[in-house]
Parts: sequence; structure tokens; C-alpha cells
Amino acid sequence: MTNNQLSLDSYATLVFDCDGVILDSNKVKTQAFYQAALPYGEAAAQALADYHVANGGVSRYKKFAYFLENIATKSIAGVTLDTLLKSYAEHVITGLLSCEIATDLIELRERTPNMRWLIVSGGDQSELRSVFDQRGLSALFDGGIYGSPDIKEAILDREQSNGTITSPALFLGDSKYDYKAATGAKIDFVFMSNWSEVENWEQWSLQNNIYALPKISCLLDFCAQPLITQQT
Repeated sequence: MTNNQLSLDSYATLVFDCDGVILDSNKVKTQAFYQAALPYGEAAAQALADYHVANGGVSRYKKFAYFLENIATKSIAGVTLDTLLKSYAEHVITGLLSCEIATDLIELRERTPNMRWLIVSGGDQSELRSVFDQRGLSALFDGGIYGSPDIKEAILDREQSNGTITSPALFLGDSKYDYKAATGAKIDFVFMSNWSEVENWEQWSLQNNIYALPKISCLLDFCAQPLITQQT
């Protein structure tokens, strides 16, 4: 797909990342990683936050495992992978329930009535489903809401195999990992830039011939299906 070939109506399935695409939650999670790692000191906490930003879309399980193996220079009594994960979840949940939701999401759903929608995220699956329920978003994603501990490549492969993701499909993501996972699954990709934490994303997208849009609402310009309103 080149920059002048995007036609949303040509797709059977839309796959969405969550953080930075559906929810403006990237900074929420970056701060949560920092806070969870503070028992190891500010330098270690900042190193984990930096690692998280550089590896957007990768699950928290892998990030904290990397932290314990490569960044933490000492053991702290009572602090384990499980306690770090619990601390992170406690810090992040409030932000997920209050951060901004992508504008025009409901209108886009109405304009794509024949497409299946899925969430494929690096976020914790049970946490995602709870947040989407509480924020009234779950019904939009008729193909399901999926996340870690399964990695995105495994989720995409599984949902393609069981027929939930049918071709042609389009992945909407905000990280280099999203692009890698989509490309590996032979799914078209559009980079969503407004809430992304990818540095120098313009140069990266240009070098890789990746089509980029600022936000979800911009996709309405690529829908042939008109919005049907009820007559009163």
C-alpha cells in the first residue's frame, strides 16, 4: 500500500492497537513503569521508562523481565516480577479510565458496518477488557479484545488461523513493533502519529514507505460508506 492507495472500504478487518491509537495512554504507562521501578532508585526507574518508550507495543511482562535481568543492579527484599507487575497495574489503571478516547470512534464504527474490528495490544488482556467495559467501548470490537501475556505476533497468527481476522486486513498502530507485527502477518499498516512516542517518526515512516495519519478521525476521509442518520 502506497500513500495514495488507502481505501478503508476495501478491508474486511480492522486491527487496532490500544495505547496511542484508541486511548491517549502512552504517557500514563511510561509514568507507571517509572513509579513501579522507583524502589531501585531514580536512575534505574528512568532507564526502565526509556526502555519502555524505545520498545513501544511490547508487553509489560517482557519489559519488567528485561529490567530485572539487565537494569536492576541489586535485589530488593520483597520485590519480585510479580510485585513489580502489581505495582505497575495499580499505577496505570486510574489513567486508563480517565485518559482521552480517540474522537469520532463511534462514527467510524458506523461508517464501517461490514468490517470486523479487533484490539491487539501489548497491554494486559484482562485489564484491557475491564477498561473497555467500563468506558463503554467493548461493543465496538466485535472481533474481540486481545493482549498480553500473549505477544502480538501470536495473537495475529491465532486470529488469522481461526478466521477472526480475514483478508484484506489493516492494522492501525503507533509503534515500530506494531509495524513489525503487522508486516510479519502480511497485514497492511497505517501509523497513527499524534499520540505516538516514536522519536523521529516522520523520517522512519518515510524510509519504510509507511502511510501515516495523525489520528483515528482522519480515517473518515477514506470511507466511501456514508453516515446513515435516522429521520425524525
